[in-house]
Amino acid sequence: MNFEEAKNYWINEDSKKDKLEEKELFSYIEDYISKHKTCALATGFGDFIRCTPIEYTYKDGMFYLVSEGGMKFYGIEHNKNVSLAIYDEYDTFANCHGLQVTGTIEIIERFSEEYNELFAYKHISVDALKKMNHPMYLLKITPSEYNNLSSNIKKMALNTYRQKYQIK
Repeated sequence: MNFEEAKNYWINEDSKKDKLEEKELFSYIEDYISKHKTCALATGFGDFIRCTPIEYTYKDGMFYLVSEGGMKFYGIEHNKNVSLAIYDEYDTFANCHGLQVTGTIEIIERFSEEYNELFAYKHISVDALKKMNHPMYLLKITPSEYNNLSSNIKKMALNTYRQKYQIK
């Protein structure tokens, strides 16, 4: 098996393709994100990996996730680098849509201004959160890269399904 060849396949293919302008691509990506509300969050370090289906809120270019806890925190404790995937059910490659997001994660301090603002945005009372028997954690993902896969881009008369967007 030539792992180097396999690893570089899409890098080589993508370098030959027409691309959407960055502004148009980012607008397309944000529109896609806004039409969904769940993702698969991947965390890990060393031999430990975890992929968690979870709801997100996308606000001001950041992903916010609310969680009571779980093994994802084991990965987060040791590695702030995460990936998440948002995707539609696959039926054919002619109708294929998905987004991979790479970034860093942080835990927002409970009842801080940012924490309270996000829960207000979600119409969840901070007073109700304070009365709960267990804490609700707020995770914030700052994206650094988006990898978009969409047959819609191909339908825009471009010769590619895939396009990467780097956050600057």
